[in-house]
Amino acid sequence: MTSETIAVRQGEGLDVDQLTSFIRERLPEAPEGEPDVRQFSAGHSNLTYLLRIGDWEAVLRRPPLGPVAPKAHDMKREYQVLKAINTVFIPAPKPYIFTEDETVIGSPFFIMERRNGIVLDTDFPDGINYTPGLGKKISQLMVDRLAELHHIDYRKTALAGMAQPDGFINRQVEGWIGRYNRAKTGDVAGVGLLIDYLSSNIPESGTPAVIHYDYKLNNAMFSEDFSEMTGLFDWEMATVGDPLADVAAAMSYWIQADDPELLRKGLGKPPVTVMEGFYTREEFIRAYAEKSGRDISNIDYYLTFAYFKLAVICQQIYYRFRNGQTKDPRFAHFGNFVENLILHASKEIRA
Repeated sequence: MTSETIAVRQGEGLDVDQLTSFIRERLPEAPEGEPDVRQFSAGHSNLTYLLRIGDWEAVLRRPPLGPVAPKAHDMKREYQVLKAINTVFIPAPKPYIFTEDETVIGSPFFIMERRNGIVLDTDFPDGINYTPGLGKKISQLMVDRLAELHHIDYRKTALAGMAQPDGFINRQVEGWIGRYNRAKTGDVAGVGLLIDYLSSNIPESGTPAVIHYDYKLNNAMFSEDFSEMTGLFDWEMATVGDPLADVAAAMSYWIQADDPELLRKGLGKPPVTVMEGFYTREEFIRAYAEKSGRDISNIDYYLTFAYFKLAVICQQIYYRFRNGQTKDPRFAHFGNFVENLILHASKEIRA
């Protein structure tokens, strides 16, 4: 069984009988039989499962358990984004089917194609001889695919009818501040000043682009020789908006070796990007500017907002944990991590 999957976590199981009937009725290309269900171990938000019947494989995505924030974890929208983008951006998997029928597994969900390759997180798989040159190669590949995504003419895709790029950053700042206030579990030092800064210094956006908005290393999949990105996942937040917001969001996850410990280890063991050879955030941003030709003069604001946005995402997860809506022990320390992210975001503010 693939190392990226685990036995389904307690309390996060699917109704296999109902799911089998659904697949038989709605996915005629799938063979007869009950699917073997495994869970993808990575990720802290939506739940993702590997379905296997004989040689046939597919991936199921559903929202997390319990109540969710308004407009968050929208499976229908993620399905529609993938349907719009997979024909013009090779790493995006093809979606098969979406349903709002909650009688199948207890929530809306969609099923998409299974991509194969190497997913990197905190370690390289056994058998890979890591060199600093490989880290540089992977870093540049991440830059190249992000610039490629931002180069797509969204007006020629179905995304043109799904997004409103005008005023994107204003809506984002206002929206994420609102999400933070709704998910608060206590007072955090400095958050008021940070929110005031973000509200008062919104830059003018450049040309809008298709943005993934959750572009990070463990959402990407690579060929065995790391010459290609064979998959890019978690399109839940994708839209048409400011590409610098996408770059900054990616950098909020891109940990480097000289980061403070509170940032390097906030989500557990640091990712492989701390290894020698991987780009620093500054190198990544510079390489992106060279590849895309975009003006990055306001990137400091976008980085500040990106760390705040990540803090809010973690706060929403911690809120669900505190209220017993999820029992995943990984989330127990997220309150401290939120405080650390707020502190780090505040340090990103440039006078």
